[in-house]
Amino acid sequence: MYSLQLSAEQLEIRDTVRDFVTQVIKPAALKSSRLNVADRSLLMAEIDAASQMGLRTLALSEGLGGAGADGLTRCIVTEELAAGDADIAAILSETSRLGHLLFDGAASDAQRDAFLLKYLNDDRFHLALAHREAGSDTRLGVNYHRPVANDDRIKATATKTSNGEWIVNGVKTCIPNAPVAALFAVTVSMPGHDRPGVLLVPADTPGVSVIAHKSPWQHGCAGDVILKDCRVPAGNLLGGEAFDLLTGTESAQSQLQAIALGVGRAAHEAAIDYAQLRVQGGRPLIQHQAIATKLADGAIRLTTARGAVWQAAWAADHPEALADRSLSDLPLSAVAQVYTSEAIVKAAKDSAEIFGAMGVMRDMPLQKYIHDARVCAHSGDGNSDLRLRIAEAIAGYRRPADSALALAGE
Repeated sequence: MYSLQLSAEQLEIRDTVRDFVTQVIKPAALKSSRLNVADRSLLMAEIDAASQMGLRTLALSEGLGGAGADGLTRCIVTEELAAGDADIAAILSETSRLGHLLFDGAASDAQRDAFLLKYLNDDRFHLALAHREAGSDTRLGVNYHRPVANDDRIKATATKTSNGEWIVNGVKTCIPNAPVAALFAVTVSMPGHDRPGVLLVPADTPGVSVIAHKSPWQHGCAGDVILKDCRVPAGNLLGGEAFDLLTGTESAQSQLQAIALGVGRAAHEAAIDYAQLRVQGGRPLIQHQAIATKLADGAIRLTTARGAVWQAAWAADHPEALADRSLSDLPLSAVAQVYTSEAIVKAAKDSAEIFGAMGVMRDMPLQKYIHDARVCAHSGDGNSDLRLRIAEAIAGYRRPADSALALAGE
């Protein structure tokens, strides 16, 4: 049965991460020198400290050396991290997500022997999925009722040599975690194979280079991964189901929703603190009806969003609740992402208004929170596409097959 009551272990994890964020991350993240969204450096020392707490390997099963956290626990941790800094939350949650999918699912025993110890022991052993390519576009838009016209098939290639190695060539664009990744899972087309494959390519492989992006319209870090005549051992090819497992969007959407929750909560808590401190007309702002109403509206939006995110995360771990119709058969993750991303933009803007003119000053955290909230609203598949996917479930409509399979190369 779905329940909002957290276990004692989940509460302990939440409180431990919350204390860490308050004492370590926030003092560094809210320095005035770092509030310029156009030039925000990564807090690598704080990311390392979080990794030492086990947050980088949070999702990995206990049997392999991780914490074995389920989807709901990971959402809770990601929200807490994002309340301190969205970039830290994005990097750690992406590495944790891929670590679980890779080592608990896609990797063979030999591949675990080659890479798992490095993943466990090196605080800077981050992971990245190199999948997206220049010109690819999975958005529905005007293509909703007909197959996509552009060619989104995987163009990066892996050709096998006579001695069994793979020669990899291609360019992957806007890859999350690329500038900090020690290991890439690269999707490739392989001559003579009907389906695309996934190769494990260490970042220090000759022929691999990364061009970091400077765009402020992303959380964490991203970059283009260039592969030129990279020689990869034959044993680095993942099994046949790896492509579908690693490129699935459910877990990625959950982490985006949790990051949005953390950003919205940080803005709301800052507004509450200021409204209790600032005196206007002889009394604290929070005692003025208009201000109290704005704070109440923010609390309503965040509470509702958290319920939607937690339900979607719980349902992903308990498919039996969908099978027996205990929960709605709508795509709960899409519902949660649309509502949460839009709710926290409004909550962040209302929080900034409580600060008055100070809310738009570049050396104040509210302009950072508003920017981060707007990034959340445009992350992932985008709300327009997600609404269409929800409409599919309502109407029982299915798009032409070509549009759904374009990126899979079928």
